[in-house]
Amino acid sequence: MFPDTPFIQTMAVAGAVFWSVQLLPQIWLNYRRHHTTGLHQGMMLLWALAGLPLGIYNILSHQHVALQVQAQILTGLSLTTWSQVMHYSHGWSAKRCIWALGALGSLFGACEAAVVVGFKASAGGTSTGEAPHAFLVIMAVLSACGLALGVLRHYLDIWQQKTVRGISWGFVALDAAGDLASLLAVACVQPPDYLAVAIYATELTLWLGIMLAGVAFNVVRRQTRPSERHEAAEVVGAPRDVGEQPSPRPSLASDRSYSAFATVTATSSAHHPPVSNKTLLQRLRRLPSTGGERSEPVEIALQSL
Repeated sequence: MFPDTPFIQTMAVAGAVFWSVQLLPQIWLNYRRHHTTGLHQGMMLLWALAGLPLGIYNILSHQHVALQVQAQILTGLSLTTWSQVMHYSHGWSAKRCIWALGALGSLFGACEAAVVVGFKASAGGTSTGEAPHAFLVIMAVLSACGLALGVLRHYLDIWQQKTVRGISWGFVALDAAGDLASLLAVACVQPPDYLAVAIYATELTLWLGIMLAGVAFNVVRRQTRPSERHEAAEVVGAPRDVGEQPSPRPSLASDRSYSAFATVTATSSAHHPPVSNKTLLQRLRRLPSTGGERSEPVEIALQSL
């Protein structure tokens, strides 16, 4: 049975609590943005699948009841997030997502219950319902691989986009905290449960890598960009060679004409309904001019229509 010591009990419960709410910030972020860009459906489906062997392992190896419940919560929240990805990024209807969520959840639950009950009732198991050690090793390896592959799928997106996108940092922090608490709970058992240690340590290490990538790409690079713009501005404002005449500054009327030109042409952008060439031509002709002559951008636009 799982040792009943205050520290181990506290860590086990903390790990379950953190994993119970880990994906809620991500689910809320997806709902608020109405898109899941940067969040791949494969990551969430792999996590849901990993929850199946993890639950079997934690139950049959007699881990703390909080860790046994933890795996079920992981599967449920992962399937919920997966259905959001299918809805926002792949055009699935809400009804289809709900049906898929219910069907997969029922299938996973039935499979886990069949394995656990089968070992407890099988003559091949011991009187306490323990599974063979080789079977527990397989379940531990499958769960560790599923969790690791799910996070590694996000590493691929980071490598391709050179940024950490689409993922809630609240989710990352809660998941890493849950991994750390669960790791301490299974590592402090005497003797330590090395299979469980491998499961939680693998995912914790990968999440720490995500955090470092976020600092490198999203924080450091964002802070260096203003300095780059400042250097560019200094180059533009550098003194000219002797004898070189500065370019004349456009007149105020020309500035107003160019600004109006930009406003008119923006009506055909992706954020405004498109207008016909005739309507656009009429708007351009009403723009202010300088000394009876229109500015160069306006003339170019008029010639192209």
